[in-house]
Amino acid sequence: MPARPLRRRRVHDSDDEQEVEKGEEARSASLAASSSATSMSKRARLSTSQSGTLSPSPSARSHQQHQDVDTRTVSPAESSAVLPDSYRSDLGLDSEAVGQRTANGDGGAVRTLSADQHQPGSIVRVKLRDFVTYTAAEFLPGPSLNMIIGPNGTGKSTLVCAICLGLGWGPQHLGRAKDVAEYVKHGCHDSSIEIELAGNPAEKQPNHIVRRQIRREGNKSQFFINGKPVPQKAVLELARSLSIQIDNLCQFLPQDKVCEFAALTPVELLHSTQRAAAPPYMLKMHDDLKELRSKQKTVQADHAVDQETLANLDSRQDMLRADVERLRQRAEIQGRVLLLEKRRPFIGYRQSRSRWLGAKADKKTAQTSLKALEREVAPSLRAVNEKQEQCAQAEKDVKRRERALERADVAADGMLARQRELQEQIRDLQQEIQAEKNRDKDRREEEKRIQRSISNLERQMEEAPDDFDPAAYNERIREKQRTIRELQGTVSDLKGTQATLTRDGQEKNDRMLQCRRELDDMNSQTGLKTAKLRKVSSETAQAWDWVREHQDEFEHRVYGPPMIECSVKDPQYIDAIESLLQRNDFLTFTCQSRNDFKKLSDQLMTNMRLADVTLQCSTLSLAQQRSPVPEEQMRRYGFDGWALDFLNGPDAVLSMLCNSCKIHQTGVALRDLSSEQYDALQDCPVSSWVTGRASFQITRRREYGAAAMSTRVRDIRKAQYWTDQPVDVGARDGLQARIAKWQAELQDIQTKSREAQDEIDQCRQRATVVNGDKNALEAEKAEKQKAQSAFKALPTRIAQLKEKLTARKTAGAELKTRVLAIHDKIDQQTLDKAEAALEYANSVEKLQSLQQDLMRAELLCLEAKADLESLTERNQDVKDKLEQRRQEVSAIVKTAEEAAADAKRLLAECQRIQADPDHSEEDHSFVTNLPEDQTPESLEIEIQAEKARLELVHSGNPNAIAEFDNRQRTIDRLREKTNRSTEQLAQLSALMADVRSHWEPQLDALMSQISAAFSHSFDKIGCAGQVSVHKAADSDFDQWSIQIQVKFRENESLAVLNAHRQSGGERAVSTIFYLMALQSLARAPFRVVDEINQGMDPRNERLVHERMVDIACEEHTSQYFLITPKLLEGLKYHPRMRVHCIASGEYMPQEAEKVDIWKCVERRRAIEPAA
Repeated sequence: MPARPLRRRRVHDSDDEQEVEKGEEARSASLAASSSATSMSKRARLSTSQSGTLSPSPSARSHQQHQDVDTRTVSPAESSAVLPDSYRSDLGLDSEAVGQRTANGDGGAVRTLSADQHQPGSIVRVKLRDFVTYTAAEFLPGPSLNMIIGPNGTGKSTLVCAICLGLGWGPQHLGRAKDVAEYVKHGCHDSSIEIELAGNPAEKQPNHIVRRQIRREGNKSQFFINGKPVPQKAVLELARSLSIQIDNLCQFLPQDKVCEFAALTPVELLHSTQRAAAPPYMLKMHDDLKELRSKQKTVQADHAVDQETLANLDSRQDMLRADVERLRQRAEIQGRVLLLEKRRPFIGYRQSRSRWLGAKADKKTAQTSLKALEREVAPSLRAVNEKQEQCAQAEKDVKRRERALERADVAADGMLARQRELQEQIRDLQQEIQAEKNRDKDRREEEKRIQRSISNLERQMEEAPDDFDPAAYNERIREKQRTIRELQGTVSDLKGTQATLTRDGQEKNDRMLQCRRELDDMNSQTGLKTAKLRKVSSETAQAWDWVREHQDEFEHRVYGPPMIECSVKDPQYIDAIESLLQRNDFLTFTCQSRNDFKKLSDQLMTNMRLADVTLQCSTLSLAQQRSPVPEEQMRRYGFDGWALDFLNGPDAVLSMLCNSCKIHQTGVALRDLSSEQYDALQDCPVSSWVTGRASFQITRRREYGAAAMSTRVRDIRKAQYWTDQPVDVGARDGLQARIAKWQAELQDIQTKSREAQDEIDQCRQRATVVNGDKNALEAEKAEKQKAQSAFKALPTRIAQLKEKLTARKTAGAELKTRVLAIHDKIDQQTLDKAEAALEYANSVEKLQSLQQDLMRAELLCLEAKADLESLTERNQDVKDKLEQRRQEVSAIVKTAEEAAADAKRLLAECQRIQADPDHSEEDHSFVTNLPEDQTPESLEIEIQAEKARLELVHSGNPNAIAEFDNRQRTIDRLREKTNRSTEQLAQLSALMADVRSHWEPQLDALMSQISAAFSHSFDKIGCAGQVSVHKAADSDFDQWSIQIQVKFRENESLAVLNAHRQSGGERAVSTIFYLMALQSLARAPFRVVDEINQGMDPRNERLVHERMVDIACEEHTSQYFLITPKLLEGLKYHPRMRVHCIASGEYMPQEAEKVDIWKCVERRRAIEPAA
């Protein structure tokens, strides 16, 4: 039945004193509501609403209009039957105060008018729409303790989620879904959370209404403050300004974060406590101290390393100082040798420049002497020079005439080529005329052929062909075709019969082979297992047959079901081992790779369509399967071994069983365990075992503490799968009978198949004969059709030939015109050829004239050369003397140029040395200031002397001096750094001492108050406890922590709270008392604790509840939310606390009046006095 929405109904609380009879105290009404109506929970202040005392079903679908309900004044006599004695006070319910409220706008802001006012930042109202399980709900929490009760799954923790998300924090603080969109109710597109936070009346500050709109699509949210859209950052800033710390587990402890709070280290607990109960500057000072201490340790470590490094470096410097001095002396000599070598170009330059100046003077003297000789012999040489000019002129004239002769020769060759080209053109035209004549001859021959064809066709027109009836031929051909089709149909039927026989034979043969395999299997152990597998699951057996036949197609070996592959080592343990496995475990195939798994899955489930098969992929090796405890400890628990120890089989199959059935973590024993051994197993990692004739399975709920566990015990069944069975004689005889029957049926099928084949051969022979007759008829029909068509086409062919004959005669007339045109072209080409012949004759004459002029010029040139040779011989002595003098001048010039080049090269080298930036002024002066008497030879002697001195000084590590100097610079830097570190350490120590002097006293005072409240709570339950600050040595402030010490028994001393010493319930009591100790000191306006009482025994839960009521209901304390699915009877209640009962289920009525809690109270009061 679907859940029906519950109409909203809200009644606001107020207190009023009323007169009662003497000796009787005023008592307030206690309300209770649950889906089953079997128990009643009590509270002093009443708020009945969809999300208040009576919260709606999670499936409520609509938001109904608010409706006020009149409250009733309850007399003590009426209420005595409902309320426990512990719930007595001087307060009552004022009928005028209850129900008064003010609605703001559309119901967004609601103010409760009561004696108790909400503190600034506390929650006045929570309104939900389509959130998690709620369709529409509204909670009206009181200003003090609010207890949210109801069965599991009704939506208690949904309120916690709404507070966290509605105030701007993310889902990571809840430990549930990761995306906020997952909190939208299933089937809805969006949801909204509206939270009203109390303002500050002293500052006349109105309440703050924060609303968060969540859209499933895109996982997006939109925030509003007092109806105005704001960014999420603004909502968080508002929450922090009101000291709301959802991310602090000391203030906000949802159900899924209880384990996380219990797992807080003492250091983390100190941090969270300061956030919850101390001013913000204390946490800032603690962080500053941790940061300063961290810097101090870093500087101290660096300082120590620097000091050690400095000492090592100083020691090494002292050891190398003598060697370095010797190396420096050697370096000095090497430097002097280098400087002397750099003097070489300077001395060479001075010597080359002196040589160049001498050569320059000799050059000038020689050139003067040469010019005087040239003037002396000039008259003798003038005639020779004139004759030389005459020879040169004659040679130029010869070359000019040669070029003219070549040009004339080229022109004559061109005329001759032109003449030959015209002759070729004439010849081509003559050949064209001959071609036209040949084409005319062919045309006349073609006219004769056409005329003969026309005559032949006209004669054929006179001879008509025989009559032809195509319909008769067609009918005869169709008759043959029908006969062929009938024969083919018969063959097809016979083939179908033959195929059916073949299939039947194959099927019977397969069955016979299968029976033979089964018969063979009956005589082997593997066969017996396979036969048993076939009885348990025929589809699994079919799959196993396929795997065995196709094993080579897989990457790795695929193992069959464990009932085939495995066996129990000792028959005594068969029942115990089989009890750990289910039917599917015995039938599971084991693959060793993902590819094999996919291939086998596709084959068995897709292709073969098998349903009763199970596959597993085992990738872990058997060695990776670790048992929970060592073997020696397992023996102490009374086990004979792990279940894995009693199984034989492939490692991959055993590893698969470890993954699915945990056989490597399940203990096995033939005898029952002792009570001590059983108790020891409750606190060890072993969660399942088989002993005697029973199996045990432990389930632990660690979120509810170590005591939250349940044990399931089952009787073990008799083994069915790994048992040995004798051969079934009846089954063997039945298999042999079926084999004999199928052999006889196979012989009968073979006989029928041969008979069908004989009939097929006869039909095919007959069809061949009929097909030959059909082909002959078709050929005869085609021949007659062709003759008939040809006769009908004769007139058309005759007309076409006559047109062709006319066209050929017309082409003959055009031929004569073309031939006359060609003759005209030949005549023109002949005239052009004659003109070219005349021009060629003129060119030849001109060529002869140019040849004669060239010969005359060559004779004149030869005469001039002969005269020149005669004059040259007469003046040869003068020329030789002049040439000798010129060579002398050239040698002097060359010497001067070489000296100048050497001087320039050496000057460039000197300039390069002078420009060297590595040279000091002293080096520059030494190189450039040369002694006047120093020569290259004396310089080389001095260099060799210095090198001889250098050999007397032994060489060492060439990098020693550089390393020595670098190390000295490092030492200087380290000394400077250590001095700075010393100053920095002094500054850090002073700053830490100053901050600590302010922070530590306040922390001690805070811890003293917390410890006092914590100890008081323990005193109330007859136990002891205290809280202190553990101050780490060496001022390591990041290791300061909270130390909680408790004592739950009289004969014990105070012990540090941890997971090893105290039980889960004791730790839960300590946790809740610590949170309550923060209540009066808390800066937070509200606290939330979800299901903290899980795992407590009834005594501790009752004591904790009483202390929680006393502390949370004190004046001027923060608002408190306690969510729990269960409550004990007879608990203590306080008028300031408010109980919210959440009822849900499919039987929730739609009308609010049907669940009027006041009527339920009145009926209960009316019933109990009568009883």
